[in-house]
Order: sequence, then structure tokens, then C-alpha cells
Amino acid sequence: MMRYYHTSIMPDEVMDALQVKRDGLYFDGTLGGGGHSLRILQAGGKILATDLDGDAIEYATELFDSHGFHGRYTLIRENFKEFSNICKNLGIEKIDGALLDLGVSSHQFDEPERGFSYRFDAPLDMRMDVRQDLSAYDIINEYKPSELLRILYEYGEESFAKRIVSNIVKVRGESPIRTTGELVKIIENSVPHRKGGHPAKQTFQALRIEVNGELNGLGEAFEDIVHGLKAGARACVITFHSLEDRIIKRKMKTLATDCLCDKSIPICVCGHKAEVKLIKTNLKATKEEMEINTRSKSASLRVVEKI
Repeated sequence: MMRYYHTSIMPDEVMDALQVKRDGLYFDGTLGGGGHSLRILQAGGKILATDLDGDAIEYATELFDSHGFHGRYTLIRENFKEFSNICKNLGIEKIDGALLDLGVSSHQFDEPERGFSYRFDAPLDMRMDVRQDLSAYDIINEYKPSELLRILYEYGEESFAKRIVSNIVKVRGESPIRTTGELVKIIENSVPHRKGGHPAKQTFQALRIEVNGELNGLGEAFEDIVHGLKAGARACVITFHSLEDRIIKRKMKTLATDCLCDKSIPICVCGHKAEVKLIKTNLKATKEEMEINTRSKSASLRVVEKI
């Protein structure tokens, strides 16, 4: 078994929120290293989990079997956004709880050849699912300048996007930009020194989101999962940056609201009924966890319960 894959974020808080029932079925849409799912299995639950990364499926299978949980889990190499189709194919009507731990696993960040990190010089890749064609190399070398600007502004909230894109276009005009190290140099020459992290952090985030379509249909996918919950079941979502958190926050608020009509209308004409109630709205990791696992510092946990 691989020595290390990923350290789960806020595992105690997630277990407290899910209130796992013995033999209940729980959906882990972002399996990663399987840490959260293992806790659910140890509490007596059963697991249906998805992940696009084949390494995650392989690692979690070995992990669960080593703890004697063979037969109590189903792992599928698929996007969690296919939740309804997966349940339909498996004959599952409703589930007892769900978890989405969004973002990138420690394994993906720490494996240089995956190209997720600006800490290593590696091929420009960033694919969570290596079976797909689109990679960061394609985006950097083939996207129009206007498309690159949009990505850096929207997904990276990068204030120096114009300068970065201008230099990318200049360099790739002479020869393709092939590695993360080459890209980092371009960014460092485009961005003045600033506090709060590496100058390439926001650009790499933007590229990763574009490569993997992380925000595409996220709100709709979460709503789909909520539809599949039993009454009283809970759904937990851990986010790591404002873009995905904003989508989840808004969707949860909508799902927890009875009427969506304009406030100027005296009576409700939309007929919308709340499906959930908000349980936790912006829970953060403890100081102790942040000291042990620095990646938990940006995490936010939100929880809803199906009415």
C-alpha cells in the first residue's frame, strides 16, 4: 500500500455532522485517500464513493480491505456530478448522507509528475482524470489570449492577469511552454512580490479549475445529491476557495428557502418549497488541526439536513 495519500480535513466535524447510522448508505463524491469514508465504515455505515483519479480508487480499495471492510463499499471511477446516473444504474433510490470534500488531494499536489504544484518542475498536466485529453499544456499553448485572460480573472482572481498572459503569449510564440517550471518563471517575471503566498498560486488554481471543469455544474450537482437524500439525512461540503464556496453557499440558501419570489410580490407565485435546513454554515478547522495540516487553513465546512 502507498505510504501516504491524503490527510482528511475536519474528520471529527464531518462525522459529528453526518450522524452515521449502522448499515446506512453514504455517498462520498470525492474519495481521495478514503479517510472520511474509512471513518464512516468504522462507524458501521456503508460507502458508495466516486473519484476521477485511478490512484485514489486503488489506494482506498487497499485501505478498506486492510481494515476488513470488503463488501461494505462500492468505489466508482467517475465524476460525482454523475450521482443520479450512478444511483440509477445501481438501483439505489435514496441515501443516508453525503460528503463532498472539494479541491485537490495531497497526493495530487505532492506527486511532481501530476503537474498540479508550482513547487516542482514537471510536465504541464493538472488532470485529475488522466484519461481525458485536455491538460494545462493545451490551455497554456493553444488558448487564445482572451480565453486565458478570462480564466485567470474568473478562476484565479488574478489582478496581474494581463501581464501574465502577455508574457505567456510572447514566450509560446518562440517555443511551446512545456513544464510547470517554465510557467512559474514567466509568472514570477510578471507579478511583483506580494504577501500571502507564491506569485503562481492564483494562476495554477485557475488552470486546475479549467482543466478539470471543477465549477461547471457544481451547484446543480449538489442539488441533485440533495434530491437523493432520505428525510433527516445530511449533506456536508468542504470548500477551499471563495469561488466554489460561493456556489455551494448560494445553492444551500436557495434549497433552504420556501419562496423565491421578488419581495415586492405580495403572495408567492413560484411555489418553491424548502428541501433542507441549514445545520452548519461556515465551520473552520481547529487551531490544532491547522498546525498539523496547513491545508486545512482555507477549508470551510457547510452542512444541510433534508426536510
